[in-house]
Amino acid sequence: MRPRIPLRKRLLVRLLVATVLIALCSVGATAWLAVETTTRAIQEEQGQDLADDMRILARLSGYAATHPDWNGVAPTVRALSKKMGRRIALTTSDRTLIADSAAHGTSLPPRAAASVDPLHTDTYTEAGAQLSGLDPRVVGPYRLTADESALLKEIATQQQRCLSRLGLESTVVTTPSGRPALVEPNGTASSEYAAEKCGNGKLQSLTGTERNALQDLTVRVHACLAKDGLTADDSLFFAVDTTQQSLASRYIPGPYYKRGPATAVQTGETCTGDALRAQLDPYVAPVAELFLGGGDTTAPRFDVSPANKAKVVGAAAAVLALTVLVTAVVATRLVRPLRALTEAAQQPPELHVRVPVRTRDETGILAEAFNDLADRRERMEAQRKAMVSDIAHELRSPLTNIRGWLEVTRDGFVEADPALLGSLHEEAMVLQRVIDDLQDLAAADAGTLRLHREPVRVEDLFDQVAAAYRVTADTAGVVLLTKADGTLWLDADPVRMRQVLGNLVSNALRHTPVDGSVTLTAWREGDRAVLTVTDTGTGIAPEDLPHVFERFWRADQSRSRRTGGSGLGLSIVRDLAAAHSGTVEAASTPGTGSTFTLRLPDSPAPDAG
Repeated sequence: MRPRIPLRKRLLVRLLVATVLIALCSVGATAWLAVETTTRAIQEEQGQDLADDMRILARLSGYAATHPDWNGVAPTVRALSKKMGRRIALTTSDRTLIADSAAHGTSLPPRAAASVDPLHTDTYTEAGAQLSGLDPRVVGPYRLTADESALLKEIATQQQRCLSRLGLESTVVTTPSGRPALVEPNGTASSEYAAEKCGNGKLQSLTGTERNALQDLTVRVHACLAKDGLTADDSLFFAVDTTQQSLASRYIPGPYYKRGPATAVQTGETCTGDALRAQLDPYVAPVAELFLGGGDTTAPRFDVSPANKAKVVGAAAAVLALTVLVTAVVATRLVRPLRALTEAAQQPPELHVRVPVRTRDETGILAEAFNDLADRRERMEAQRKAMVSDIAHELRSPLTNIRGWLEVTRDGFVEADPALLGSLHEEAMVLQRVIDDLQDLAAADAGTLRLHREPVRVEDLFDQVAAAYRVTADTAGVVLLTKADGTLWLDADPVRMRQVLGNLVSNALRHTPVDGSVTLTAWREGDRAVLTVTDTGTGIAPEDLPHVFERFWRADQSRSRRTGGSGLGLSIVRDLAAAHSGTVEAASTPGTGSTFTLRLPDSPAPDAG
């Protein structure tokens, strides 16, 4: 029964699990990256929109700071809307429309983005605006006349030249009120040291316009203080800091109080702010509501609502399902030939099952290799059966002869004369040769064939073999010749090499007719010694030539004893040549003869001493 593979170890299951894990990681990483990228993009867009909103508010606050009403603001609103790509609408506090960049009748957004009030602002980023709540562009009665501004600019220019001679760089900056100021490269006002060296106090002195405005402000502040029982003598005095660009920072109590409780300080600050706003109020436009549209990002555009979550989950599930489906199809196609290979391998050897090759990929190559293995196994099985049959045949004939002669001799039908004993001895020698050949082949197959190597001169080896087969050759009427280079040596087992050459010569003599010849030749070819045994016999058919070194194979399929041999001689030649790190080849032309070629490693001649 075929063993059952556990579910967790099946290739299909492992492929599916690996694919699902990869798909989950891919989907999760993609979703995370998409959310992070989208969130970052939204945040950047929101920041950009917020910066645009601040620019719009600053532009309209500047208009309100320099105009007593909103008349004529419509062109500014339309130009600003076109530049920013946003809808801009201004209304009064009761939603009465002042100006709108959208078509007439377009409804307003549900809520205002901001209030435009230059006297109460907390969004403007100029110095002082965050502290006082005043837009620095609101100057009202503090705006200098053209003559006053020109005179102060001339003084500022002279002071700038003086500072330059001292090695101090500065720039003349004009404030919204028209008063010039010297500013250093870092953006701060020039130092008191510079003012003391180059200033004579003229640049910091009040003009007539500023003095009149400050007197009016003082009256307003005193009136406010009087309501709380404070007088000007014990309350505060005003310090004019002309180095600042903001009214809010120039007209503040300071150093606040010479004497008095802390509550008086707070009252003085409150009265100063209220009086300044009341003084500036006639010069600024009324409070207006600002509405923005077409780019409002108060609500995030990427809202991970339940519906959006369902879409993300659904898309991920669809991708995962498609991935699993594709993997299942591909994995099934991959596993199917493997299952066929497994089933074929588990079949009994005698069935010789082959697997169809449908692809040229790795699985197809594996199937071809399996089929080749099955073919080799089939051939080996056939050879094994043939070898068993051949061995039985080779042993049966001499054993049958020996048994037959022994039985008739035992029964008294034949006398045990020398001729009979000689015949039985010859049959026993045939058995001995077959057993010896089988033993040599078994040792070669097992790798236990022992060689006793020593320097052997090829010429001497040829002479010994020729002497051993000279009588056989003469009896067969065949000429036995040798041609060898006297300087050619081998590092080999002399007994085994005589056995190799003897098998080749014996085989050649059996197949060479009368008046033929068998020639042993040897020469050097590179680092190899080439030994050949050539006969002028009947030759070997081309279809039989590939099989001459197979065991028990003989060209005479009738296996006549007349041809001699056990069919193992050439197999032994091949194995002994391989044991000496050599090769053997056969070439033949039918009707002309055959040549067997041995190629063995050459060896230098031994030292004479």
